[in-house]
This record gives sequence, C-alpha cells and structure tokens, in this order.
Amino acid sequence: MTLIKVLCKACASPIYRDRGRINENIKLGHNFYCSRKCEFKYKTKRRILECDNHGCLKKFSRQPNDILAYNYCSRSCAATVNNHKFPKWKVPPRKCASNECGNLVSGGLKYCSEKCREGVRCRFTEKGLIETIQKIAHTLGRTPAKREATKIARACVYYFGAWNTAITQAGLNPNRSHSQRMYKRVMTKAKDGHPCDSISEAIVDNWLTDHAIDHIKDFPYPTTHHKADWSVGDIFIEYFGLAKDSPRYDRAVAVKRNFCQKHNIPLIEIYPGDIYPKVALEDKLRSILVT
Repeated sequence: MTLIKVLCKACASPIYRDRGRINENIKLGHNFYCSRKCEFKYKTKRRILECDNHGCLKKFSRQPNDILAYNYCSRSCAATVNNHKFPKWKVPPRKCASNECGNLVSGGLKYCSEKCREGVRCRFTEKGLIETIQKIAHTLGRTPAKREATKIARACVYYFGAWNTAITQAGLNPNRSHSQRMYKRVMTKAKDGHPCDSISEAIVDNWLTDHAIDHIKDFPYPTTHHKADWSVGDIFIEYFGLAKDSPRYDRAVAVKRNFCQKHNIPLIEIYPGDIYPKVALEDKLRSILVT
C-alpha cells in the first residue's frame, strides 16, 4: 500500500493517507485533518473575544450571531460595567425604625441592626398577645380569624409558632385544623337560627338577616346533589371560602358555576376578601338590595 503525503487543512502539518481515502475525500469534498482537535478548530465558527470589563479581560468564545457591541464573559461583569455607567437611584439615608435609636440607615433597610429589629418586635409579650386575642374574641363573640387581627398576627406566629397555637393558648377553639389543608367545619348558628358550616357563612347569613333579605339556606341545585349556600328568589348565593386552597373544592366550584351558566341561574359568588378584614357585601349583593 502506497501512502501519499497531504497537508492538514487546519495546521498544515503533513499527514499520510492511502490513495483510496484521498480519492474518496476529493469526491465527497472533504478536507484532511491530522486530529479531531484540528478538525473542530477549522469547522467551528466561534470567535475568541476579550471581556469588555477592563477589570477582567478574560478571553472567551462566542457564536457570530451572539456577538454584540459590548461583550462580557459573565453576567457579573456585565452588571459591574452597567451599574458603573448607569447608577441606580439611591435611597437617601433615613432614621432607624426603632424609636429608641437615632442611627441613620442607608439603602432600603428599615433597621440599623438586628438588635433594633428584635427590640421593636419585643414590644409584644406572650401574655399581652393572649389578652389581646381574648379581647377581640369577646368583642366578636367568637374565635377571631387570623385576618381579623392583622396587627398582632405576625407577632403571634413569631412567639407561638402558629396562629392556631396562640388561639389555643388563649383558651379558644381554633377555626382551622392544625394538620390538614381543609378547614374544620365549625358548626354554628346564624341570628335567624340557620345552621352554618363555618363562622364565615354565619357572617354572610347575618348580613342578609340584618338587611331584611328573605333567604333560604342550603337550597338544592336541580337534578344534582349539590346545594347552594343561600337562595334569594331565583338567585343563588355561594360562599367559596376554600377557593384555590383545595383542588377538589375548586372542581366543585367549577361544576356549580357551569351548572348555573347552562341553566341561566343567576349566581353571586362571595369570597373571603368580601368579608375580611371588614364585611363589604354591598357591591356583590346590590341587585338583591334593590329588589
């Protein structure tokens, strides 16, 4: 076998191939390479660039389509240069949020130190929180929900670990289950004697009673096993208290909504945001008030 000398297309080093392989490469239009490294080096279109961050100057490769007016080896280098060229608006220094501290705080910080932050939080005590919960419960006549005590809710979670634990420490029965996503059914009665599955339902039922609106509780949907929370004439009213909290509950909501649309039954949907932290049902139930 006679070997013929050819040159590597990338580095021009001499290599030797038999005539059959040479003829085949010429026929197919292939080049000759001395190694895989040379083949990759010749075929790749990536270009070697130098980072435009003058504090870096690191070399890196990039495809021609990705080459811009300014090129950086990393996001960190790009942020360094751009933050220097276009400085962001700076928050002027302000006083520490702690009333007992006069230090200035820079940036978006609220406290000058962890000590000041804990000092503000420590204005609450476990005993004081329990007494506050008991006062709210006495005013409402029932166990308060977390969203009805927003001023102390975070402090209760910090000191007791959970809102329900604080409720238990105050000698009250929690409205929710500790270990389950679904709400506990706290059976209670509204002012008109209607049994309600939760405190929230009782609030809505009491609102209807206070506004002299005749209503039927747990009115059955035609031809189904579902029940509407209330019926006022031909209008159904539903309190969807667990919406987006349980997939099974959301499926039941969709079934009720689709049924009402199919049979042209007016449906008024009430959510926790309509009654917490303040009862605001006038907009939702305006049509009933007019009639």
